[in-house]
Amino acid sequence: MSEFIAQTTGSSDEGMVFFVILGIIVLLLLTSCIKIVPQAHSYILERFGGYQATWGVGIHWKVPFIDKVAKKISLKEQVVDFDPQPVITKDNVTMKIDTVVFFQITDPKLYAYGVEMPIRAIENLTATTLRNIIGDLELDETLTSRETINTKMRASLDEATDPWGIKVNRVELKNIIPPHAIQDAMEKQMKAERERREQILRAEGEKKSSILVAEGKKESRILEAEASKQSEILKAEATKEATIKEAEGQAEAILAVQKANADGIKFLTEVLSSEEVIKLKSLEAFGKAADGKATKIVIPSEIQGLAGLAKGVVESTKE
Repeated sequence: MSEFIAQTTGSSDEGMVFFVILGIIVLLLLTSCIKIVPQAHSYILERFGGYQATWGVGIHWKVPFIDKVAKKISLKEQVVDFDPQPVITKDNVTMKIDTVVFFQITDPKLYAYGVEMPIRAIENLTATTLRNIIGDLELDETLTSRETINTKMRASLDEATDPWGIKVNRVELKNIIPPHAIQDAMEKQMKAERERREQILRAEGEKKSSILVAEGKKESRILEAEASKQSEILKAEATKEATIKEAEGQAEAILAVQKANADGIKFLTEVLSSEEVIKLKSLEAFGKAADGKATKIVIPSEIQGLAGLAKGVVESTKE
């Protein structure tokens, strides 16, 4: 009886352990069938090897042993820096150009089943597109047309990668590496261009300096001429005023002499006798007669004496 109880207890313990292990396995299996898709990601679900669904953000359940998460895809914008690719320009110059491609996955299903190794495919497509574009450009155009090349490459890559569920947002030429001989020639050309610009700037500076000096001399001469003109004008005005003053003085002197002469004649008429006054009047009449058109004038002796007398009287009056 004791042996039977022991066997029964042992079998029950083994059964308990079995159920515990089975429960743990079931729990682990159920846990593995629950999937959480994080933000900006997508999962591709396959059933029996075929496409079943595309899981977005959130919690999802898959059937155990039947469904499988085939691929986890990031929907963030991605950046790929490709190695430098050798290209040949239109004028047969070989150079190396490395590109940077910014792309984003827009359709996870097409990305998962559209092309094998999508990044490698984008790299090869970038290299061939770049060779086609650079082949139509010369060296100088290649060095100065980065924006044009970027635009053409982006449009071409975006169109080619659309069936793969990829959108190319941007393409940039990171480096353009010409041959060493071309680099040396470009450096010499740049040096010559800088020297030419320096000479031009120096010549323009000397020209402006000469112009300023000439304008300064011109303004100085103009100012000197204006000063000389003003000086001459002032001198002329001073001479004019002096002449006017002198003329006014002479006029005043003449008026004074005339007044003195009139006073002398008045005094003479008062001093002389009536007979002498008559003679003096005769002398004045004779003077008026002398102003006529007579060619010969006979002066009486009495008038001559009277003239001498008048002259004497005038001299005495002046004194």
